[in-house]
Amino acid sequence: MSYASETKNELARIEPEKKCCMLAEIAGFMRFAGSVGLAGGGKFRMVMTTPNLAVVRHYKKLIRSYFGVDTDIEVGSGVSTAKGLKGAKAKEYIIRIGPENNSEMILREMGILIVREGMNTLSDGIYDGLIKTKCCRKAYLRGAFLGAGTINNPESSHHFEISTSSELCARDLRRMINTFVDINARIVERKTGYGVYLKARDQIADTLAIMGASKAYFDYQDKIIMKDTLAAARKIEQLDLVNMDKSIQAAERQVSDIKKIASRQGLESLSPKLREVAMLRLENPDLGIEALGQLLSPPLSKSGVNNRLRRISDIAKGL
Repeated sequence: MSYASETKNELARIEPEKKCCMLAEIAGFMRFAGSVGLAGGGKFRMVMTTPNLAVVRHYKKLIRSYFGVDTDIEVGSGVSTAKGLKGAKAKEYIIRIGPENNSEMILREMGILIVREGMNTLSDGIYDGLIKTKCCRKAYLRGAFLGAGTINNPESSHHFEISTSSELCARDLRRMINTFVDINARIVERKTGYGVYLKARDQIADTLAIMGASKAYFDYQDKIIMKDTLAAARKIEQLDLVNMDKSIQAAERQVSDIKKIASRQGLESLSPKLREVAMLRLENPDLGIEALGQLLSPPLSKSGVNNRLRRISDIAKGL
């Protein structure tokens, strides 16, 4: 099961306590997962589709609780958009609301069907009356995500997106999402419409919390921490390897300088302190500076050993 499906399954278990939030969530799902068509005689029919059975059961229950309409769940086939399965046939669950279920009344309350110049007209954005309060905006966002949202597993990449075929709807959704603190959603145009998306990992995690996906939120944060920890460990390992390479190269130069002095004028030409360091370096070419200092009598600090080795290098350069 994908990370997005697990998140939706968790959100589908949330039951709004307030009627206003219940209405907002149904409206969010209807707007982003539904389509409206004519049913004959000037009547309208609403069709909502999702590949997630838990989600369709959730909205069947919510619609019955709020509107008193008992809809049926139908099973159809659609085209998968899942990674690795794009274009393949996938099971699709459908909720239909027709004239026999007071579809016109429901569409009006959702702000989807409006009257303009004396005629019924389908609106193309989000009805402001549904999202006046913060709790309703949270519920609407949850419905929109359950209808047409996706989220990547943070172990691979950070991306949260809700799709829509309407540019106006995308702008309205972005504006609504950005009313939450420190959230900055953007819009991208796709071949099939528009996407309202987030890329910043902290904003995605906060959005999960806003929608009420507590388990997904903590799981997301855990994965971020684990990913950061592994990245930090890899960085330290790389730095250690770099430092090791530098130490090896430095030791090789020191040995070369000492051998040059030995062949040109002999190590006896060095002062006793420099000769002691030179002999230890020749005997221990792989030893680090700090460890080399501990072999001296008396032991010498790292900076002291480096100072003596620099003096030996200067002598070698002068030969």
